[in-house]
Amino acid sequence: MMTAQAAQQQARNFRVDVADGVATLLLDEPGESVNVIEPGAVEEFFRLLDGFAVDDAVKAIVLASGKKDGFVAGAKIDLIQSITEAAEAEKLARDMQAGLDRLERYRKPVVAAIHGAALGGGLEWALASHYRIATSDPKTQLGLPEVQLGLIPGAGGTQRLPRLVGIQAALDLILAGKTVKARKALKLGLVDEVVPPELLLTIARQRALALAAGKLRREPRRKASAVERATRIALEENFIGREVLFRQARKAVLAKTKGMYPAPVRALEAIEHGYQKGFARGLEKEAQLFGQLAVSEVARRLMEIFFATTALKKDTGVDDPSVKARPVRRVGVLGGGLMGSGISFVTANAGVPVRIRERDDGAAAKALASVKGLLDERVKRRSIDRLERDEKVRLVTATTDWSGFAGVDVLIEAVFEDLALKQEMVRAFEAVNPTGIFASNTSSIPITQIAEASRHPETVLGMHYFSPVQKMPLLEIIVTEKTSPEATATAVALGKKQGKTVIVVGDGPGFYTSRILAPYMNEAAELLVEGAAVEDLDRALVQFGFPVGPITLLDEVGIDVGEKVGKILHGAFGARMAPPAALHDVVAAGRLGRKNKKGFYTYGDKKEKRVDVTVYDLLPGGRSRKTFPQDEIRERVVLQMVNEAIRCLGEGILRSARDGDVGAVFGLGFPPFRGGPFRYADKVGAKELLARLERLRARHGERFEPAPLLVEHAASGKPFHP
Repeated sequence: MMTAQAAQQQARNFRVDVADGVATLLLDEPGESVNVIEPGAVEEFFRLLDGFAVDDAVKAIVLASGKKDGFVAGAKIDLIQSITEAAEAEKLARDMQAGLDRLERYRKPVVAAIHGAALGGGLEWALASHYRIATSDPKTQLGLPEVQLGLIPGAGGTQRLPRLVGIQAALDLILAGKTVKARKALKLGLVDEVVPPELLLTIARQRALALAAGKLRREPRRKASAVERATRIALEENFIGREVLFRQARKAVLAKTKGMYPAPVRALEAIEHGYQKGFARGLEKEAQLFGQLAVSEVARRLMEIFFATTALKKDTGVDDPSVKARPVRRVGVLGGGLMGSGISFVTANAGVPVRIRERDDGAAAKALASVKGLLDERVKRRSIDRLERDEKVRLVTATTDWSGFAGVDVLIEAVFEDLALKQEMVRAFEAVNPTGIFASNTSSIPITQIAEASRHPETVLGMHYFSPVQKMPLLEIIVTEKTSPEATATAVALGKKQGKTVIVVGDGPGFYTSRILAPYMNEAAELLVEGAAVEDLDRALVQFGFPVGPITLLDEVGIDVGEKVGKILHGAFGARMAPPAALHDVVAAGRLGRKNKKGFYTYGDKKEKRVDVTVYDLLPGGRSRKTFPQDEIRERVVLQMVNEAIRCLGEGILRSARDGDVGAVFGLGFPPFRGGPFRYADKVGAKELLARLERLRARHGERFEPAPLLVEHAASGKPFHP
């Protein structure tokens, strides 16, 4: 067995400090911004433990991170993605399980000192330790988010977590891939203590020695109330209760995933198997299911999305690495409505002061109240405390004139979709701030047209947020031929600071996301005019994997808004983007959607939402609806979006297929398990996709004309993703 000294000398991934009977192991993988679980680091960890096992000077171990703001972020995903056989992935899981079982049985106490993210395999590592301490820092989050990648915990997480925090709490975390902050983790019993970051290692060493001396015993779980204890006994500690609990969980999972995402169901299966057959058999089932999922197509697509978003985090939006973003110390927002207040919230939430301009005092007060309301929601969810809320509220001010705007670095315009009004805002802003960056939140008007009013068009671009801003992850930045690289890099950096996934696209009517959404919505409307029922249309696309159907989406966005955007894109692209005339009749009848509770669905206060059959009186065919095959509906509607996405790539609106997939998934709800329009196109194959579009063009006309780039790829056999 290797001595402690020899093991330390060979350590590459750990910094080791032995003092006062405690060996502190700081995981600090070289060349990585965050620690991940990879075989070299794990092997090195156990070599160190072997050495300390025979070193009488070492009484206990503390495992912590040498990174500034992270414990262990999880397994190395590209290692999993490189696996092609289920048996290989199963062996990887079994090896990790064996290692962590060895850690759990290690005769000297091991304390996990957690600061920053402890996710996936990182949390499983901590779960096998004998004591867990976490810092109170907001960056400290714990969870098993593997289902978000189409996987399940594979290093014992499905077995250890339920036994530590209870079945119900474990199901809540594992099946949804949730993360919790330290205080919540303490309440659940996931960690034993929460301490300030600056005291973490000191207290961890003290607790390690106390465990070694037998002076400290772990509480198996937080003290529960009598009601909680009774509930837990009823649900978890008898066979019938567990059966009911698992049955309800399975029903809820299937209702949420609609059977499209197998990982949550498999995680539930592993947890239940462990309770029925015991811990060891549960581990066997976990490894087997992990192996099957790791090579599944759903996991492949979700991992590809993960890599795409990870790459975008490092993307500055410009090709020249010497270009630097300007510092953004203050942001202005024009308009404090739904979009403006949401933009102000994500900006203040990132710690950047915001100045809102509204038309009158009442509107300004309403904008401030909206931002405070969003911050109050964070307090209610315990994401922040009241003190943090008050600090962020103080960052937001409002006015009815241009006072204070001379000092903003970026102005984000969120006024009505009117070109003349937006151009007026450009001129007025430049009069008080000639060097500031002007960013329009327009969803369809070309930025080049807005920039025509500017004396400094190099400072004008688009920052297209999605509603509701505080929830939707995507930010689409639109650059013109005149937009400077510095302005682009600044907008990208600001978007990332606001917590957004950012893509940079070229200018043009509808940019990327609105442009590919338009033919998708138009085709659904064409089917409606041809006689399809509203519920059939929505059901077909939800079954494809969209979160809501196109008609529901039209009601949510506003039928009038859809018509307005449709006119802009029709004017730009001609007949292939022409919306059915019948939609105008629906708007003319005063049906705007949810916002005035009159749309394709009913929106009564007490009644369940259902199709308003009277809307059919405004459409050809009236209330007599036809039955269309669900496959036909899906093909017509989805291929319109995919074809238009390929056009955008061919025209240079998109920089890459990667950006096109991320934009569609995070901005429009394209099914993540399908990977985005370009991954979907590669799955179908360019040649087959071309053939389908040609058949649809023969039946329905030139709106199905295949994109020129698709014709090229069909001829060459080249995929859209290398």
